[in-house]
Amino acid sequence: MSEAALVLHSIVKTFPGVVALDDMNFELREGEIHAVCGENGAGKSTLMKVVSGVYEPDSGSIRVFGKEEKITNPLDASSKGIAIIYQETSLFEEMTVLENLFLNREITRKAGPVTYLDYKAMAGRVKDIFENLRIAIPVDEKIKNLGMAQKQMVEIAKALTFKSRILILDEPTASLTLQEVNALFSIIRGLKAQGVSIVYISHRLEEIFNLCDRVTVIRDGRYISTREVSKTSKDELVTDMVGRSMDSYYPKVTSCVYGSDGQKTIDMGIGEKLLFAKGLGDNKLLHDIDFFVRKGEILGFAGLAGSGRTELALALSGFTPPATGEILLEGKQVRFMTYRQAMEHGVVYVTEDRGKYGVIVRMSVKDNIVMPQLEKNAAWGVINRRGEYALAEKMRGSMGIKSPNTDFLVMNLSGGNQQKVSVGKALALNPKLLILDEPTRGVDVNAKAEIHRIISSMASQGLTIIMISSELPELIGMCDRIYVMKDGTVAGCFDERPFDQEAILHIALASGSGEKALDAGGQT
Repeated sequence: MSEAALVLHSIVKTFPGVVALDDMNFELREGEIHAVCGENGAGKSTLMKVVSGVYEPDSGSIRVFGKEEKITNPLDASSKGIAIIYQETSLFEEMTVLENLFLNREITRKAGPVTYLDYKAMAGRVKDIFENLRIAIPVDEKIKNLGMAQKQMVEIAKALTFKSRILILDEPTASLTLQEVNALFSIIRGLKAQGVSIVYISHRLEEIFNLCDRVTVIRDGRYISTREVSKTSKDELVTDMVGRSMDSYYPKVTSCVYGSDGQKTIDMGIGEKLLFAKGLGDNKLLHDIDFFVRKGEILGFAGLAGSGRTELALALSGFTPPATGEILLEGKQVRFMTYRQAMEHGVVYVTEDRGKYGVIVRMSVKDNIVMPQLEKNAAWGVINRRGEYALAEKMRGSMGIKSPNTDFLVMNLSGGNQQKVSVGKALALNPKLLILDEPTRGVDVNAKAEIHRIISSMASQGLTIIMISSELPELIGMCDRIYVMKDGTVAGCFDERPFDQEAILHIALASGSGEKALDAGGQT
């Protein structure tokens, strides 16, 4: 058995109101490819940020190649031979490959009193690394001209210029084609052969079984299991990844009554079809998408990152009008070319990135809530300030936004209350269809429960909701039906509560066509 390259023992990391890692243990052997998997929010990224120095643990110990270490920042981690490559690369787009690889560590030479950059020496170092990895990328090419796979290969090469011996790959294949994935796997196997220890974070179980030696499952910030990949199965891993009670976190107002035999007998509050989409596509990722949502229904969309969920939401709400297919809203065909048109028809979207697109943090609660409807609150060019305050106060109360008043700056609110402002701004428009993209991302457990109660209450009052979430328990706890997306299309539909979480995961994780994925799920 090889020696341990990295050992984490009893790691605890907390944030206000959240225990992100709770007595976490992990071991990585030398020359091993070790997968870490778990649901979104399980603590995978937090754990790796502790290893790479982004976060300092509250307690616990870290041993690197047998020596106990205190890793205080990413540069400190790098000096100890640890490098992390995120799904979104950290390269500078307008700089060349060579400039990125040696940024802030340039090789210089002196000619008398003059110091200059030794491009020849740097190019020689890069040439050796690229040949070793079998990478054919011009060192003078700007990063913006490279594909995602090439960018990730540059990131790996950059790590090797630091002589990294522990490499962490966070969802490295999410945006890659099959051919690019195979090329990346070839590089990873080559690094393993050279003794580099690799942590591989992925939702895609087929990749784990194709590439990795061992796999560790974590759930709710806790260590669950470590298994030899050759001695386990996908079913066992899926079972390790699920299995928690969701009742307290997902207070869904049930819209159906079930008989003693478990069969649905009566619909309560869900009406006729509000929106029907057929054959939607964007000539890029989305293709052949068929689905419908009924009045008063909470419809969920599950799927991995890159499966097309957000792209579908943007297509429905006019940000990126679909190139093919049709949308019927209340029986009438519509085509939204802008988000303004969608809002005028009662279709409102709440973005997954509230900090960038959802709220303006340097403005007040009031200003954020009334912003989309300034024209409605004005007459002859004069804004009705009293009406604005009345609307903002109404939404502050109904959403439970914890602020002293509506003039309070959003930047001074917690993440959960910022999200409530984002949702409240959408609800103030009185939508027919509310599309929520990752509605509880980045908020603590208490705020999640509050947002879930608000969503459930809105649906019980007749609002139609489409909910996109990477957290399967959230969808299972809140939704009346769930579509599963894979590779830009709908791969399955679950239309009877209680839902089978393992079957949903099987469809989302299955390799091959949507038809084969449905066979694995057992429900259509």
